[in-house]
Amino acid sequence: MNTDEFACAICGSTHSGPPLSFAAPAPEFWRPEMAEADGCLLDSDLCVISGERFFIRGLIELPVWDTGDVFTYSMWVSLSRQNFTRAVDVWEEPGRETEPPYFGWLSNEIGGYEPSTLNLKTMVHTRPVGQPPYIELEPTGHPLAIEQRAGIFRSRVEEIASFHLHRLESQP
Repeated sequence: MNTDEFACAICGSTHSGPPLSFAAPAPEFWRPEMAEADGCLLDSDLCVISGERFFIRGLIELPVWDTGDVFTYSMWVSLSRQNFTRAVDVWEEPGRETEPPYFGWLSNEIGGYEPSTLNLKTMVHTRPVGQPPYIELEPTGHPLAIEQRAGIFRSRVEEIASFHLHRLESQP
């Protein structure tokens, strides 16, 4: 089989890919009507809800051992007001990667994992300007945390892609 294609475990068809990244458009707690509300902001990297809840987007990276690729989930993590303010203050500063990591809670439900990924403990590591932060999951027995530490194989990337591609197609 062409390495740019994979056989879908759900529909049996051949799809291009598999994709090496899936992204959540916003934290689970965001609602579209918040876009016009005072104290609310959602852009590609930062989110504030009612001036009281603060989120930053980062990457959960899973090494893919048999291809040398890295599979990523682009997700949102809640931060304390203090850590969010600090992250914003150094957002465009060269050398920001020397910041200590920020504690946060994973703020997305990633389908296909049991138990839920929502509210897993994380550390958010700032990287050089222009690179999204790295989300390190607390080293627990949660399947996603295990995959982040141990890595996955292309067959698992294909499983993830099959699940998410069909899940996305079924959404309105």
